[in-house]
Amino acid sequence: MSQSHQHSHLHTHDLNGRNLLISILLNIAITVAQVIGGLLSGSLALLSDALHNFSDVVSLIISYIANKLVKRKASLKRTFGYKRAEILAAFINASTLIIVAVLLIIEAIKRFQNPQQIESNLVIWLSVVAILGNGFSVLLLKNNASTNMNMKSAYLHLLTDMMASVAVLVGGLLMKFFQIWWIDSVLTFLIALYLIWMGFDLLKTSTKVLMLFTPDSIPVDEIVTKLNSFETISNVHHVHVWQLNEEEIHFEAHVDFEKNITLTEFDVILNKIEEFIYHKYDINHVNIQPEFGKSDTKDIIVQD
Repeated sequence: MSQSHQHSHLHTHDLNGRNLLISILLNIAITVAQVIGGLLSGSLALLSDALHNFSDVVSLIISYIANKLVKRKASLKRTFGYKRAEILAAFINASTLIIVAVLLIIEAIKRFQNPQQIESNLVIWLSVVAILGNGFSVLLLKNNASTNMNMKSAYLHLLTDMMASVAVLVGGLLMKFFQIWWIDSVLTFLIALYLIWMGFDLLKTSTKVLMLFTPDSIPVDEIVTKLNSFETISNVHHVHVWQLNEEEIHFEAHVDFEKNITLTEFDVILNKIEEFIYHKYDINHVNIQPEFGKSDTKDIIVQD
């Protein structure tokens, strides 16, 4: 038996989808301009920024598709629907962020060993265009980045690319006025390190959700101890707690009762359990299996 607390997110998802689409179109334009500019100027930093922008386009498209999928209804074949689509998108985006960063580090080291003269004027103007385009996209997604992992992954891609473009601009100015050609490789290396730093936390968080790990905010031992103190409850065991997506946390457990209670009595206790768990720990889906005199393992965690 379970209790669900439904919330309406349709308007928010529609708004997210529109903002993502605008960001996708902006980043396609920026990527094309930077690839052409990087090839003409010979700037690795500009090409690396273009590569990062291309990964942004891919990640934003993934986020956009996930944003659409999550609204599809559940079915007999997909009883949870596509509620995890956005978590999967966040995982893919974080992974690509780190992979792109590693590739940039390899290229930066090669270029540092053999610095090349670069057409700095083109680098400067194209980095300004990228800053403005990505800055606008960042503003579009900022509000939802704190509450939605998928939007956060897209937001981080855009934010890191805007910061990378700022670094490229600084490098362009140093090359133009001081002919410091090696700065192009150093900036590429620093941009890549920043990408890894930003992507790792999101990769770790999304992996925990996909692996059905217990959310860090849920103290399982404490919950079990308090439930064991409820009247007529003898033992709470075989507990599972997992996060389906960013709006749903599930709790299931076997509950041993001290006596053979009726279904009516069980419903009263179940309501108390649901209210306690929801209000105290914000767990909004509870599934309890009642037992009496059943011979099974009474450990809190049971490996199936």
